[in-house]
Amino acid sequence: MAETMTAIAVEGGKGPAEALKPVQIDRPQPSAGQILIKVAAAGINRPDILQRMGGYPPPPGAPETMGLEVAGEVVEAAGRWRAGDRVCALLGGGGYAEYAVVDARHALPIPDGLDLVQAASLPETVFTVYANVFEHGALKAGETLMVHGATSGIGVTAIQMAKAAGARVIATARGADKAQAARGLGADVAVDVTAEDFAEVAKREGGVDVVLDMVGGDYFAKELDALKTGGRIVFIASLGGGEVALQIWRLMQKRAVVTGSTLRPRPADEKARLAAEVERVVWPWIAAGKVKPQVDRTFPLTQAAQAHAHLESGSHLGKIVLTVG
Repeated sequence: MAETMTAIAVEGGKGPAEALKPVQIDRPQPSAGQILIKVAAAGINRPDILQRMGGYPPPPGAPETMGLEVAGEVVEAAGRWRAGDRVCALLGGGGYAEYAVVDARHALPIPDGLDLVQAASLPETVFTVYANVFEHGALKAGETLMVHGATSGIGVTAIQMAKAAGARVIATARGADKAQAARGLGADVAVDVTAEDFAEVAKREGGVDVVLDMVGGDYFAKELDALKTGGRIVFIASLGGGEVALQIWRLMQKRAVVTGSTLRPRPADEKARLAAEVERVVWPWIAAGKVKPQVDRTFPLTQAAQAHAHLESGSHLGKIVLTVG
């Protein structure tokens, strides 16, 4: 192996998509308990855009370069892994590169039947959905999940995972085509929010038990209105505004729970616990064909800027993935 490698960095520390540039840096060296992965593919996620713009710095000890998930081949082993094993992994950073290091406990085997591009699209979204919908949101079979951004990477994953768990899904999207795509992924009801009020539709459908909210802003009051008694709203982003107006009496009336979380800053032991749960619960759904990776488009590693621009355009269905080598 060469001592240096190509990775993607943000020119000037932060900036628009065009600020993403390939650079030559030292190949990372795994510490105790870490594996070194020769990266074949790296998923792109909304938090990457926040990092690029200076709003989501890597946790202490993580690489400054971009990328939160990869798939590839183990070249330096640790834990249960051996050289040559094909894995996908959740990273604290550094995935947009030819090599990446990660805690061995945060890597998972490639599910049968998937290629490395498909596998690279899984960790960040699957871990996020499992932690927020099934753990914080406590979604159960027979309940109803509302998910916004139905054709985003999170959206397509949440729809499929909720259906695999036996829940009902109301999905929202901007545009009739995206709403139709959500139905194709298994959503029981899909709302084009440019044409209908999602809260009114949800109430006609009997209300919702859990909301996975990446929008915030003025969506919150409508979600609380659509929530069943004892329902839960889980925030994972605030693309529509970071502040919401809360009527305390309405919250009390609904006996509602409002919560939220981030994934990246969690301690290594917590991520290891979550990885084990994902492998136990979600990997069998993938093996059974109940959850299928949705890759919208791939770009070569050196075209990370174009990949980010495509994500920001909002025209994608599912995940965007960088290919390496």
